[in-house]
Amino acid sequence: MVSERLASIPESTTMKISAMAKKLNAAGLDVIDLGVGEPDFDTPTNICDAAINSLQRGDTHYIPTSGIPELRAAIAEKLYNDNGIEVSPDLISVVPGAKMAIFAAIQALLDEGDECVLIGPSWVSYEPSVNFAGGRVRWAEVDEEFKPRDLVESITSKTKMILVNSPSNPTGAVFGREILEEIRDIALDHDLMVLSDEIYEKIVYGQDHLSIGSFPEMAERTVTVNGFSKCYAMTGWRLGYLAGPQEIMKWVNRILSHSVSHATTFVQWAGIEALKGPQDSIKAMVAEFRERRDLLVSGLAEIGIDCPLPGGAFYVFPDVSDFGGGDGFAERMLSEAMVAATPGSAFGPGGVGNVRISYAASKERLQEALGRIAKMLE
Repeated sequence: MVSERLASIPESTTMKISAMAKKLNAAGLDVIDLGVGEPDFDTPTNICDAAINSLQRGDTHYIPTSGIPELRAAIAEKLYNDNGIEVSPDLISVVPGAKMAIFAAIQALLDEGDECVLIGPSWVSYEPSVNFAGGRVRWAEVDEEFKPRDLVESITSKTKMILVNSPSNPTGAVFGREILEEIRDIALDHDLMVLSDEIYEKIVYGQDHLSIGSFPEMAERTVTVNGFSKCYAMTGWRLGYLAGPQEIMKWVNRILSHSVSHATTFVQWAGIEALKGPQDSIKAMVAEFRERRDLLVSGLAEIGIDCPLPGGAFYVFPDVSDFGGGDGFAERMLSEAMVAATPGSAFGPGGVGNVRISYAASKERLQEALGRIAKMLE
């Protein structure tokens, strides 16, 4: 009785793993959850206070679908100052989380049979969103550092869009200028759109984030997606946004008006405070994440598991093919070591031999997890 289109959409593996870990913990087992993509920090107090003040003012009613003007103006200012993207607030839509932004943009951009290029192992919800739109995914190959290789070989006459995620979930790869210029050139040569998911932009180590939408030639070809979940530890607030060309945003807002109506009103006022208030919490969080990354990568190497050093986000994506592959290794981690991680197959065919391990956990818990994995491998 369910539609064929909906029946073809798999459950989110990351959410499934997290739910399993929580269930086991509730049953009294000490599971270390390294499968979730969620900062283990509290939302900064000033942001929480802004939401409380908004509630006390009575900001609990409907607002325009695209969001309150004050937040869209703050986002436009942020995009210009941080990303070099000049965009009118009228071409920005605020949504309940970056996931909804990605879903809406894909539905607006793809027709039945259109192809979207995903670069190597990619976040679990990209492909289902493409499939739901009636499109198809083509997987571009990557090198050992998860950077695109021979990207143009993935382009066909049916290609409509390239999806860029830098820093990447699950690999932590960061695309520099050279790679983004290659993507720009391919988009121009083949008349393609680019959807740029930049949700991890602030979580980078020793390098700068670069937005492909800042290239002048890409202003009318790029939809930029971002949000507040990762850098402000606001996952449960569900607040994201997207900006793009007028023709695309018109249809994005049409989708939003018939689905979510708009992001929660008082949460949007918290978003303004996040953007305009102190940013010290981000610097502290990134510094802590960097220490955890180094601890985890070196600890894995000591027990015989090598993985590239990620340039951003808060995941490592080691190749565990020598230990039974991603699915088997993740299953063993949970059943034998009581450590939850996500099998790489959830992120596409290029991740079958890998496992994604999040370091959004304290250094003490990461050290404990490494000890349990080492014991498992004995």
